[in-house]
Amino acid sequence: MRTSQLFISTLKEAPSEAELLSHKLMLRAGLIKRLGSGLYTWMPLGLRILRKVEAVVRQEMNRAGAQELLMPAVQPAELWQETGRWDVFGPQMLKITDRHERQFCFGPTHEEVITDIARSEIKSYKQLPVNFYQVQTKFRDEIRPRFGVMRAREFMMKDAYSFHADLDSLKATYDVMYGAYSKVFTRLGLKFRAVAADTGAIGGDGSHEFHVLADAGEDLLAYCPTSEYAANVELAEAFAPAAPRAAAAQAMTEVDTPKQTACEDVAALLGIGIDRTVKAIALVTTAGEFVLALLRGDHNLNEVKISKVAGMSDFRFATDEEIRSNLNCPPGFIGPVGINANIRVIADRTVAAMSDFVCGANKPKLHLSGVNFGRDLPEPHVVADIRNVVNGDVCPDGKGGVLELCRGIEVGHIFQLRTKYSEAMNCTFLNEQNTLTPMEMGCYGIGVSRIVGAAIEQNHDARGIIWPAAMAPFAVAIVAVGYHKSEAVKAAADQMYADFTAAGIDVLLDDRNERPGSMFADMELIGIPHRVTIGDKALANGEVEYVARRAGEMQKIALGEALSFIQQQIA
Repeated sequence: MRTSQLFISTLKEAPSEAELLSHKLMLRAGLIKRLGSGLYTWMPLGLRILRKVEAVVRQEMNRAGAQELLMPAVQPAELWQETGRWDVFGPQMLKITDRHERQFCFGPTHEEVITDIARSEIKSYKQLPVNFYQVQTKFRDEIRPRFGVMRAREFMMKDAYSFHADLDSLKATYDVMYGAYSKVFTRLGLKFRAVAADTGAIGGDGSHEFHVLADAGEDLLAYCPTSEYAANVELAEAFAPAAPRAAAAQAMTEVDTPKQTACEDVAALLGIGIDRTVKAIALVTTAGEFVLALLRGDHNLNEVKISKVAGMSDFRFATDEEIRSNLNCPPGFIGPVGINANIRVIADRTVAAMSDFVCGANKPKLHLSGVNFGRDLPEPHVVADIRNVVNGDVCPDGKGGVLELCRGIEVGHIFQLRTKYSEAMNCTFLNEQNTLTPMEMGCYGIGVSRIVGAAIEQNHDARGIIWPAAMAPFAVAIVAVGYHKSEAVKAAADQMYADFTAAGIDVLLDDRNERPGSMFADMELIGIPHRVTIGDKALANGEVEYVARRAGEMQKIALGEALSFIQQQIA
């Protein structure tokens, strides 16, 4: 394609609404245009990139034995009411009403729709297993759409759903899809990790997330550099300290902390390490129970983990008034000593192994030092892993490594749904014993449009985007300097463009009547992997100039060898 035939609309500065680097670069490169909050038009250049991602996804899904279909974006409420998700999915679901006052939603996902198809079409075990997929627009009414296509309200997704006669069949397809996802992200040139994950609102048993590793990632991941272990921090287990709890060596003493409410400040005042402090977090269950969660001062509460403690499946943080009512103390000075025996105490494993620690005294402007379980307060009602892992924690895989943390952008998620939806929607089949049985289900999603933003977060420099080859809008850019002024440049550029095109190379000829600096800047911003520059000066010596976008170093090559040279570079 020629730039004279392609709509290019680049910007020197990103609009003020752009926060994330990928968002800024996509707007500056003219890949997307904002229509409204979380709504973007994919412009011609951006759509080329999106379609290339889709093509790789489709190829690997087809190779994995999945069959493509396309389901309606608008879904009737009745299906969601069958599974109970109409009321519990939350405000992310955009609900609409037609002229007959019938309720629908703009699909945020398609478990209900595909299950309805399966229960209508699949009757016997002989029709199983089967795996359907689609590439389609989804809508989720994000409370705060941001980061461009990374957290948009409308987005492109590949979602697949498999149906099985038994769990072994589901696990086999799950493994196949795990492999297919790994191939997709490898082919797209992305650095990624597959991590064990929580199933969340989708439900089911086994679950893995696929994350592109990038500093801008919203998810915190734990991995072991010496093994293949990786998990979302929400799920990574934090072991109890190997050493048993030491015997008490200090007397419990009140210490003045007139302004110190944070553990860091208390530790600094007392001249001790923050790992000697314990913080109490007040929680309230849906049943109205007031609960204290205890963590070491330098650890953070893991809300997913504590929600799995008995009676804590749906908790919230206590208000200041509830804290004062139950502990007769303002927030910032609360602790587990001397509290009402009816208040349940859930201690993290690390806290349960501590002795002579510092905690709030349940009195304004006071803390306690030298606190010990069994002597100064009862043993906790519950001891559980309720914290996020940190750098240096023992790896849970038992191979002797330690954990490190990094940031990731979730671009794929696979689930073993089991029978959650098939039971709710009576999606059954006749097994070999001629008995009606709920189908086992799997669910497999890829954020197609999100991949584009994630790739930019991982591949950029001060000049703009650096596309991996499989995602680039064009493989090569020919920049013809003086195309409208020099017959020699025009002839050489046209011939090279024809030769490259005939050889099957995806090439863009920049034939604009612009200054060289502007042309180079646009090609670097857009991120085309290879650039050949044709100008009068080099042509006089029978040469052209080549620059690889990632390396950035210019080299001269013979005009007659340009085609074979580029073929070697993109092979």
